[in-house]
Amino acid sequence: MQTGQYGAGDRDDGNGAAAAPSGPLTGYRVIELCSTIAGPVCTRLMADFGADVIKVEPPEGDAVRNMGHHDDGESLYCASLLRNKRTVCIDLKQAEGRALVRELIRGADFVVENFRPGALERLGLGYEELSRDNPRLIMVRISGYGQDGPYSRLPGYGAICEAVAGVRHLTGDPDRPPARVALATTDYLTAVYAAFGALLALEQRHRSGRGQVVDTALYEAAFSMMESFVPTYPRLGVVPQRQGPRLMNTAPNSLYRTRDDSYVLLAANNDAIFGRLARAMGHAEWIGDPRYATQIERGKRIDEMDAMVEAWTREHDAADIVQCMHDAEVPVAKVYTIADIFADPQFAARGMLAKLPHPRLGEVTLPGVVPRLSDTPGVIREPGHRLGEDTDTVLAQTLGLSVERRQALRAAGVIR
Repeated sequence: MQTGQYGAGDRDDGNGAAAAPSGPLTGYRVIELCSTIAGPVCTRLMADFGADVIKVEPPEGDAVRNMGHHDDGESLYCASLLRNKRTVCIDLKQAEGRALVRELIRGADFVVENFRPGALERLGLGYEELSRDNPRLIMVRISGYGQDGPYSRLPGYGAICEAVAGVRHLTGDPDRPPARVALATTDYLTAVYAAFGALLALEQRHRSGRGQVVDTALYEAAFSMMESFVPTYPRLGVVPQRQGPRLMNTAPNSLYRTRDDSYVLLAANNDAIFGRLARAMGHAEWIGDPRYATQIERGKRIDEMDAMVEAWTREHDAADIVQCMHDAEVPVAKVYTIADIFADPQFAARGMLAKLPHPRLGEVTLPGVVPRLSDTPGVIREPGHRLGEDTDTVLAQTLGLSVERRQALRAAGVIR
């Protein structure tokens, strides 16, 4: 079974070209009109499973090309985020550029866009116009606040929308201001919702023969994580607060410092696990102590419980604690750095560190494909392309434009 990365025979066709798309979305075409993160992640998911994704960028390129680290002028983030896609550079500010994109969309199954609501309509590329030419078209729209409502025209990045959704209020330690997660969590979550919506619309199209709009909002994706608190507030008036590394009303479930200045996360979420933890730590007497015997009682003494556990963890190295807890069947993890991940056998065994050739860097390592399908797995065929690398090929092969026509468009600054 393939593992969602290059296999021995998957790298190229023997002539240096990338392997042909394969997977359950093979045969479907996606036009990406997106910048930064949520939209490109959505189409990357689709491309990993075989969709033909054509990314349309403006002359200055997607801003994501400037994010993250670079190696010899190459964006390492884009090597993964833009993988398996064809990239074309077309200026949508010019009428001829908009006409080219409209022609590409005429033969597509999906358009994924994350312009601010109303922007595509002003360019004559709204769904109403596009679906006249292509009634089967599915348009996936990603925005900060959705396509309607009083906030719909406001700009909204993932971090901004986390604040509106209540997620930022719950992030960090209770004695400090709300913290920022150092990852684009809401963008990635929104991308998954958007891709899920795209496939729901595709399933409906199989029945009706018509496409539709998938409206995905960053703040709503973030808000979906507040599910446990929504029914609680109107009934009980509970406003949840930051818990830091702890799990509310549960102990021990937190981060604990180790002798070698690492952290381990121990999670004794029920009485049976707590019993195994206590024995492994050499404190079987805790099991029968009425102050600690039940989850409810331990939840009343979280500070005390955490201090008792950390007194033990500070006497041991992280690796020894992890092994001890594995032997006792207690959920545990060292808090990994990226260096720990690259040394970990689980990531390697599951193909989550996919090495593949890069035309200018020699080799890059990218995150593997998620999820794993047993019969039609996703595959990383090639790293992300440079800005406009496929413009000529796409316009020639997909739209049938002649060399002379492409040269004229390039001279006019419509394409790059």
